Amino acid sequence: MRSIVVGLGVQGYKRRHFSSDDFVAAVDIRNPEAHFRALSDVPLNRYDAALVCTPDDAKLELLDYLLGHGKHVLVEKPLVGLDAAAITRVEKLSRDNRAVCYVAYNHRFEPHFVRMRDLIASSKLGRIYRCRMFYGNGTARLVRESEWRDNGSGVLDDLGSHLLDTANFWFGEIGEDFRIVSADRFENRAPDYVVFASGGANPRLEFEMTLLSWRNHFTADVFGEHGSAHIRSLCKWGPSEFIHYTRVLPSGRPPEDTEILTQEDPTWALEYAYFKALCAEPRPSSLAKDAWLNRVLHKLGKDT
Repeated sequence: MRSIVVGLGVQGYKRRHFSSDDFVAAVDIRNPEAHFRALSDVPLNRYDAALVCTPDDAKLELLDYLLGHGKHVLVEKPLVGLDAAAITRVEKLSRDNRAVCYVAYNHRFEPHFVRMRDLIASSKLGRIYRCRMFYGNGTARLVRESEWRDNGSGVLDDLGSHLLDTANFWFGEIGEDFRIVSADRFENRAPDYVVFASGGANPRLEFEMTLLSWRNHFTADVFGEHGSAHIRSLCKWGPSEFIHYTRVLPSGRPPEDTEILTQEDPTWALEYAYFKALCAEPRPSSLAKDAWLNRVLHKLGKDT
């Protein structure tokens, strides 16, 4: 498969690297390393797929062009810049032209995220009562210095989209009943520290995200009827730890199953391989989950 990268910034460089020998060209309006300044300048017979790594406001026009010409697309999350009608149109273009449209959430390929999903699905934790997640990095200054990143809902769209996608990955449909607990602008124009939670969802969900965590960190805690499971850190910030406690009745210190990973971040390579496999045997793409995520983020964004 021949792939081009559209938007040669931080994410674009990563996508270029992990597409490896499939990479044929880059498109960027400013970066001198790019081969083309505009997507329309790239001959259509030179590529089969595009990895779109641009700001949100540019995505719709690019998706229309690429899918309209039957090109497979991996587009960086989230699709918050698109309204419901636009998402429906993009999905129809994808289906009509038998072109894959995949919205990238690389954390689905984090080893401990997969292990958490499998543990929950096994019912070993029993009924799940509550899940809380924290996702923090220290990029507040970098975001503030970016015209297109420090606007809108800020960290809510950037990291909150990951947390909502992860909850969906682990628990399936979780509804749209969420509310902002707190939203602060300590250093940035847009929110740089947000906490939001579910209302009547089962399990109860609580998400905390910030650009002000000077030591990048992720944690997840899932509490269930028969035990609990916990993730500490991601592989890219490793070591990454997974702990499963099995409940002892009526009380007592539970047996502990722990796995610690110290390795390079595998998610980018795994996600590209997954996208490439989708393109090899294209099936109708569904953006229903992305439309759901869009609705939730827009609703929450109004309260920030």
